[in-house]
Amino acid sequence: MINSIRSKQIILISAMVLLVAFLFTRDIKGLVKPKEEPKAAVPAGGQMAATETAAINLNEVSTTGKNLLSANLSAEITSLENAFKSAPEAKKAEAAKLLAQKWDDVEQAVPSALYLEIVAEKEQSLNNWLVTGDRFLKAFDNTRDSLLQPALLQKANTAYTHAAKIDSTSADAKTGLGITIVNGMGMPMQGIAMLMDVVKKDPKNLKANMSLGTFAIKSGQFDKAITRFNSIIAIKPTPDAYFYLGTAYENLGKNQEAIDAYLKSKKLAGNATLSKFIDDKVKALSSKN
Repeated sequence: MINSIRSKQIILISAMVLLVAFLFTRDIKGLVKPKEEPKAAVPAGGQMAATETAAINLNEVSTTGKNLLSANLSAEITSLENAFKSAPEAKKAEAAKLLAQKWDDVEQAVPSALYLEIVAEKEQSLNNWLVTGDRFLKAFDNTRDSLLQPALLQKANTAYTHAAKIDSTSADAKTGLGITIVNGMGMPMQGIAMLMDVVKKDPKNLKANMSLGTFAIKSGQFDKAITRFNSIIAIKPTPDAYFYLGTAYENLGKNQEAIDAYLKSKKLAGNATLSKFIDDKVKALSSKN
């Protein structure tokens, strides 16, 4: 009995390690980038304590980001920042858009999101708040800073809340809110219910379905995850959908199904780093057959 419990615990831990390895080596323009340090833990459920949420200093974030860039790119961003600071109020939004795009081009989601927030505050629209929320979620997913994570999640939640106020029927706003709630901005089941409502009204909503699928894996509901990701693949086969499907199969001991899913992920992604990771996984799983 004890051995059985330990086996289940090991399987679940394996799932989480695999998810972290995948989620935090993803590149938005490819699929994978060089391996980085593991992401720090975020509260798995329930509302984040207010004391955990600190303000984000744009100047500090910018300085940190520019230190990771080449001298030419850093100088280019500094020039855009100076233009933003000196721009008249009527031109601030346009200058902020340029900075948001430049920071996104160099894969720095935090400063990009902060400038998008400025745009949304000056030009209130559904799309501006949705784009801002999405960028803050991207920043939340990618950062390893445990102090920054709650602030980013809070800002994402706030952006989606603004979007929902503009259009209470927006599936994108409701999906974003559901994701932030499940990740710590409220009671997880409230967020799941919001995502389920989105999928009920729009069964082909990929973002809501993907979120429900990944949450199923994180909670150890691998059978539900398999059903969810197979449904997603039927709508639109993607590398990440196949990867998560493989993760679910692997943790149920269905090694051949896992191998098949991983190989399809590798084929669709066409990324050298992911390919190496999957080749190692396939080799390990094949030895168990």
